[in-house]
Amino acid sequence: MIANGRPPLEEADARRMLAVALEEARLGLAEGGIPIGAALFHRDGTLLGRGHNRRVQEDDPSVHAETDAFRRAGRRRDYPDCVMVTTLAPCYYCSGLVRQFGIGAVVLGESRNFSGGHHELAQLGVEVLDLDDEECTRLLGDFIAAHPELWDEDIGR
Repeated sequence: MIANGRPPLEEADARRMLAVALEEARLGLAEGGIPIGAALFHRDGTLLGRGHNRRVQEDDPSVHAETDAFRRAGRRRDYPDCVMVTTLAPCYYCSGLVRQFGIGAVVLGESRNFSGGHHELAQLGVEVLDLDDEECTRLLGDFIAAHPELWDEDIGR
């Protein structure tokens, strides 16, 4: 058992969930946006909502991938039984969303291009699984190299 009293996520299940977030990241890139995707799942594997970073597309700095997926999931009462899956470590804004609603687990595609607030979430008892996925790392890394000004804007530099 982990700190929140639930059995740990299986890596194979987490990778299946990550595939949805990766699809979203690719959609965001195809739309001319920043390739970060996310999905909110119930721990049983049911997809609740999916989304991607739409800051550029909607001219709205608050539409991060995690917030987009969260909004599309609709109102819930079972957040501790939910898993936020994101292609990139969540920033402090999105980590705050996880903390505010008590989401029980977070799956990261990678944390090499950016390391946000996931360490603090783990200290608070949120299950955090970093898959260190090569495709996630490459997709965003290539974008950062090609569009450093958009990336700097996205992370508040």
